[in-house]
Amino acid sequence: MRFIAMVRATRASEAGEMPSKKLLTEMGRFNEELARAGVLLAGEGLHPSVRGARIRYEGDRRSVLDGPFAETKELIAGFWLLQCASLEEAAEWLKRAPNPFEDGVSEVEIRRIFEAEDFAAALALGEREAQLREQLARQS
Repeated sequence: MRFIAMVRATRASEAGEMPSKKLLTEMGRFNEELARAGVLLAGEGLHPSVRGARIRYEGDRRSVLDGPFAETKELIAGFWLLQCASLEEAAEWLKRAPNPFEDGVSEVEIRRIFEAEDFAAALALGEREAQLREQLARQS
C-alpha cells in the first residue's frame, strides 16, 4: 500500500523561511533510513503558496487563482510518499521523523493512496448495473 504523509504548513514555511542546517541533516538521515528500509518512494518540501496557483473547476469553466492562499494550517509544506503494509506501519515510521519545524508544533497527515485495484469493485458494480439496465430495457 502507498501512503502520502503531508506536512502541514506554518507561518514560517509560508514566509519562505528555510530549515536550519541541523534540521536538514536530521531529515536527510531519516530519509536515508526510509530509503534503506525500502519504504521511501519520494519526499519533498514545497515552495510557499505565494509561488503556486490553484485551478478552480466550475462545470466547463476553468480559472486560475494565484497564491498566496489563506488558512496556512490547511496548506501543505512538504510530503513523503511511502510504501508500507498498513497505516499503522506508516504512522510508526513518521513518529520517528524529526519535527519538521524543529521546536514549534508540527502536524503530519497520513492518507492512503488509491490503487487501480481499489476501483475494480466499483467498476464491476457499474458494469453489472449497466447489464441489468440493458436486460430490463429488452424486457419492456
